[in-house]
Amino acid sequence: MHLVIISGAARPMPKSNTAKIIAAFRKGFEEGGNTAEVWYLSDRRQWQSAREAFANNELILFALPLYVENIPGIMLEFLEGLPPKAQPGTKIAFLIQGGFPEASQLRCCESFVQTLPPYFNCEYAGALIKGDMFGVNLMGEKLGSKMVLPFEEMGRSFAKAGRFDDAEAAAFAGREYLPASTLRKFELIGRPMQKFFMGRIAKSLGCKKKLDDRPYALR
Repeated sequence: MHLVIISGAARPMPKSNTAKIIAAFRKGFEEGGNTAEVWYLSDRRQWQSAREAFANNELILFALPLYVENIPGIMLEFLEGLPPKAQPGTKIAFLIQGGFPEASQLRCCESFVQTLPPYFNCEYAGALIKGDMFGVNLMGEKLGSKMVLPFEEMGRSFAKAGRFDDAEAAAFAGREYLPASTLRKFELIGRPMQKFFMGRIAKSLGCKKKLDDRPYALR
């Protein structure tokens, strides 16, 4: 079985959380002797090759980060330039990751991508969603690799049927909503910690003012 993976992330591959998730998923998918190729839409030089791969293969996976509750604009632009398949039979699946911890935050995007395959005369092969992935690149190589490790198993599972199993994907997505007790703890402990660490990250990137600075506020 051969899989074409197209990354819809706008970040360059070395900086992309989606790229690291793809690498883990691909590792699991290829363990049984399957093969996969990956194209990154962040590099427009790859677009033509990605179009050709889409046209010439029958199992496609779009992997993308949640962007303003839906797909990134760069991926939408790519899709608008894709012609429909001449013959039915191609399956399109989606892997959607985001920074929000609640699975409910990704459901709008999931509903949208379900409508896409028919435009290309293709079959919908399910969607895998996962939140709380914001820190993949920020946590360092060791912790980041641990965060994406579950995607290896999902790659193995996807290879068995060439689609995502609905029940398995639902379990993988985790909690739809955080309980009230968790939200209260976050307000008391999590938010101050988050502000501290995000401030350190911003400083390391060259930010010289506080993150809550309001330079244009009326005084």
